[in-house]
Amino acid sequence: MEDTILIHFDKVDICLEDFIVLKEVSFDIRPGEFIYLIGRVGSGKSSLLKSLYAEIPVTEGKARIYDYNLHKIKRKQVLALRRGLGIVFQDFKLMTDRTVWNNLNFVLRATGWKDKNEIEERIDKVLTQVGMQNKGYKMPHELSGGEQQRIVIARALLNNPRIILADEPTGNLDAETGDAIVQLLHDIKDRGTTVLMTTHNLSFLDKFPGRVFRCDHFRLSEETNTTKME
Repeated sequence: MEDTILIHFDKVDICLEDFIVLKEVSFDIRPGEFIYLIGRVGSGKSSLLKSLYAEIPVTEGKARIYDYNLHKIKRKQVLALRRGLGIVFQDFKLMTDRTVWNNLNFVLRATGWKDKNEIEERIDKVLTQVGMQNKGYKMPHELSGGEQQRIVIARALLNNPRIILADEPTGNLDAETGDAIVQLLHDIKDRGTTVLMTTHNLSFLDKFPGRVFRCDHFRLSEETNTTKME
């Protein structure tokens, strides 16, 4: 339902050890939204994403993603939460000693899939979704950077997440390839999946519209003028 709130933060502090990265963060995010997180290096963009998958703790305020209370989340719940999220990293984090197909097979089996036919169907579906249906036999080093990032997005889609968190997914790519990756993420958003993406490339904001949040001076604020430069 469009009124469903997937992520709710109310006056949340996000800390690394004893250092406050972001203070009194408040926002609601709903299904099918595309969210940009912008800001200078070290401003807290990646830390905010990491708080969403419980890599770093929420110390103050109310924070909920799906039905998980991030302020009180237990280890078993963390694993379940992460299975319900798709995470896209800038540096890919593919297993270099396995083919694309075996990278995806490993994730499915690690998250509880057992039926061989269902696994094959799911892998074929996500590879087709990202335009890589003929690349399953390839090793990661045989792929371009853009192709590897498409495989990472396919991996993020395996368990049908309602939210994808993409941390600088175009940071290692040229401009044309970066545009293609953001277009792919927008296509995924159009099918109902919420996407949160950190970026330094402000040209995306005009090409691929979305809500824009800026991290600056330990605060998160929503931008109304997407042409405003850093």
